[in-house]
Amino acid sequence: MHFKALSEKDRKTVQQAFYSSIPVLAGYLILGMGFGILLRNAGYGVWWAAAMSLFIYAGSMQYVGVGLLSGGASLLTTVLTTVMVNARHLFYSISMIETYKNTGKAKPYLIFALTDETYSLLCDRKTPEGTDGNRYRFLLSLFNHSYWVAGSILGSLLGAALPFSTEGIEFSMTALFIASFTEQWLNTKEHVPALIGLLCTLLCLLVFGPERFLIPAMLGITLALTLLRGREESAA
Repeated sequence: MHFKALSEKDRKTVQQAFYSSIPVLAGYLILGMGFGILLRNAGYGVWWAAAMSLFIYAGSMQYVGVGLLSGGASLLTTVLTTVMVNARHLFYSISMIETYKNTGKAKPYLIFALTDETYSLLCDRKTPEGTDGNRYRFLLSLFNHSYWVAGSILGSLLGAALPFSTEGIEFSMTALFIASFTEQWLNTKEHVPALIGLLCTLLCLLVFGPERFLIPAMLGITLALTLLRGREESAA
């Protein structure tokens, strides 16, 4: 359907979803290119990059997946690693249950496409005035997904055409997480949840070590935020 044939509300929904996705556009293109280059250097071509980004769509896990593929990891190792790396999705996605409750046929894709960066844009449950909320969330998720796929394909093609040193490139995902945290900190007045996340993570890092801190940290953060929410509801 031609863009001009859409209703005013639909046009505004598409425009606002795209505008909101622009910060992710820059990050996902660069990070996707990093993944594509790593995968190409490991001996896997552009179709692998496209398929992994289209059907897996888990940035940090895809970076880890390059090592698993090239190292010949077993199925058990791959499953356990995936659970450890992506465990955070289980905890923060719980807060989106009400938001995605009445999204109809789009719900499976919205759940699949809930990355860290998409979550950071949608977690406040607010949508631009004059837009269709469910359609806005779907389009924002779709735009972000397309950026990641495009970046991965571009990186794979560049990796085949130009020589690249991939030393340290895996830090790009950490940099994106820091940028997302900083943006949320600057755009919200309530910093208690962020401080809880930092303190729980630091404590678990010290107690369990860098190899085992992730799951305990997520459990601690979830418990602390649940208690905090219950106290606020009681006070209200």
